[in-house]
Amino acid sequence: MKSEDYVQQAYHCILQNDFLEAIRLFEEAIAINPADAEIHYKCSITYARNNRIDKGIEHAEKALELAPGKIIYKYYLQHLKAIQLVHESKKQMDRMSGTSVVNLYQVVFLLKEAIALDPLNAEAYVWLALTYSELNEHAAAISTLKEGLYLMPAEQGLDKLLEQLKKRFRKYINDSLNE
Repeated sequence: MKSEDYVQQAYHCILQNDFLEAIRLFEEAIAINPADAEIHYKCSITYARNNRIDKGIEHAEKALELAPGKIIYKYYLQHLKAIQLVHESKKQMDRMSGTSVVNLYQVVFLLKEAIALDPLNAEAYVWLALTYSELNEHAAAISTLKEGLYLMPAEQGLDKLLEQLKKRFRKYINDSLNE
């Protein structure tokens, strides 16, 4: 069978929501035609849809290596790396027992890097706002969350979170004035 046949079968599997089989078929196509950047790119997308960001990045990097002039490959790789950074930030936040300021600033660094890679990653803005709030940097938390709201204006949960952050900020200001 030719690599194109495997790709067509992979598309059929994707339509059936069978991403594992689609991945297997893309990998077969790559084995036949390892220098085809487009197959690596499509395989990367399928891995990402299956929450295998690490393998998605691997194939996105290969696609970009094979076709360095394809800007869409570059942007997709940045998108995947941003997702990976947000996931890593969330893991670090979950592992923190007692909020260490140093650890929180490490999370801020990761999330800012995620936003630099993919300025449309709304989840990065939300987590950055929450991290700023943990650092009692409430003004930064509010402005960051507002940026996230621009990306997801219909997300009602973010409006509620913004109100909570504003309340924390007012409480922080009142407590500071009363000291």
